[in-house]
Amino acid sequence: MKRSKVISLASLALAGLVLTSCAGLNKMKKEASDIKYQVTPEVLEAHADMVDVKVVVNIPGGYFNKKAVLVATPVLKFENGEKAFPSKTLQGEKVQGNNTVVPFETGKTITYTGKVPYEQAMRISDLEVRMTASKGEQSVEFDPYKIADGVVATATLVQNNPMNIVGKDAFQRIIPETQEADLHYLINSSQVRWSEMKAEDVKALKAYLDAVKADEKKEYKGVEVSAYASPDGKQDWNEKLAGKREVSSSKYIKKEMKRGKMAEYAAEDFFKSKVTPEDWEGFQKLMKASNIQDKELILRVLSMYSDPEVREKEIRNISAAFDDVKKEVLPKLRRAKFTVNVDLIGKSDAELKDLGMNKPSELNVEELLYSATLVKSADDKLKIYESAKKQFSKDWRGYNDAGMILFGMGKVADAKSNFEKADKLSANNPVVKNNLGAVELVNGNVAEAEVLFGAATGAGKEVNYNQGIVAIMKADYDTAVKHFGDCPSVNAALANILAGKNNVALEKLNANTSDAAMVYYLKAVVGARTDNNNLVFTNLETAVAKDASLKSVAKSDMEFAKVFEDAKFKAIVE
Repeated sequence: MKRSKVISLASLALAGLVLTSCAGLNKMKKEASDIKYQVTPEVLEAHADMVDVKVVVNIPGGYFNKKAVLVATPVLKFENGEKAFPSKTLQGEKVQGNNTVVPFETGKTITYTGKVPYEQAMRISDLEVRMTASKGEQSVEFDPYKIADGVVATATLVQNNPMNIVGKDAFQRIIPETQEADLHYLINSSQVRWSEMKAEDVKALKAYLDAVKADEKKEYKGVEVSAYASPDGKQDWNEKLAGKREVSSSKYIKKEMKRGKMAEYAAEDFFKSKVTPEDWEGFQKLMKASNIQDKELILRVLSMYSDPEVREKEIRNISAAFDDVKKEVLPKLRRAKFTVNVDLIGKSDAELKDLGMNKPSELNVEELLYSATLVKSADDKLKIYESAKKQFSKDWRGYNDAGMILFGMGKVADAKSNFEKADKLSANNPVVKNNLGAVELVNGNVAEAEVLFGAATGAGKEVNYNQGIVAIMKADYDTAVKHFGDCPSVNAALANILAGKNNVALEKLNANTSDAAMVYYLKAVVGARTDNNNLVFTNLETAVAKDASLKSVAKSDMEFAKVFEDAKFKAIVE
């Protein structure tokens, strides 16, 4: 009997302890509404494919049981699913543990941060806190408590459409040509000598004149006659002498052109003449190329003195060297130089287009690459670039440009193979690096793409655009705005929206000429962010008319939460 009585007393004591523990936990559950939450942002947002949350939790004094442990878990709840953020564990001041302690008397303000991967189903969701309090072996689950809505997913509207860069051709339809010859004169003479007419460069000039006349692809542009006197002798005499040499040399070349029955020689502006009384420039050039003793001293004189008479006097004073100058240098300066300018007229666009498609072997690499710009269809362009790869297998541009067309066709793996070949042929080429970066970006390898775009810096505006896309994906919106600059693209407008620059975004969208559905959709987003319902409804209506799939997007877009129940909005999205 005594033993039974002892057992009964122990059972009663244990039951009392359990009731006391539960009473403390139930009190915390009942008063859970006294806990205050401040969520930033008020409506959750998706950035860089993550949903981040910051919650400032104020637990009042007198609330937290000294012996209790509380596990709080923010949970994003959406249709047909939910996603839990990392849990936070708190404990009373008499609990032995390493968790955050909440004093009973004063309470505590706690800042919680967490993130979960974004899912499209989260666009319409509730953020609620689920808590379980325990004390010893006893535990109590609190009722879920909603603290925020989610999720604004505007950042996910970024268009992953990186730009490629073409390996440009260097085609020139008109290629300038020149042919030169010199007539040399005796000292103090302006008479054209018979021996000079037989000089190799003069004979070559005559032959060139005849060849140009016979070639319908070549067109004379003009003849320049430059007459000179050597820099020895008096200035006024040299001036007259150079002028006489210009007259005699011009007469000679005109005679030769007349002989060749070239009517162009009679054109008033066809001939241009230039007279140089003292050819110090030619003198310096010949001196540098010579092996004359003391030539450095002579060149120093030229740099020290600008007055022609002083120069001549100082050079004559270098007697030993001047004898060599008179023999080797000065005779070459007593001359008239003919420069015949001719334009080589290349194939017409029609010829190049036809040959590029049908007889590519008849074109050089620049002509062939240029011909690809003359055809419209991607298939025809690819055909020409494939010919370029075959005929000019060491030129990186054929592979790069074929890859660009394949990329545009959505054949990303084939494009990558071509870009990699181009990269081997032209290592560290920024154009190729950009295109390889575009491949990585569309394949979802953002970090790798960023590195490649960095290596492509300076290759063109396309690189800046691509870096802007990367910056949006990394939620670095201010940087994205800088990369896009004046570009009026959809992505540039989106970057400005996300950076809080709604007016700039609207300007870019108004300047965009693509007439794409997303242009109008983003205008509606700007309207929602600036409380301009007319801008919302007008542009949203246009957007869904161009792309009906945007109805379901808008219907679950928290950007439009304020007008979800508006009859106009419902009429547009239903």
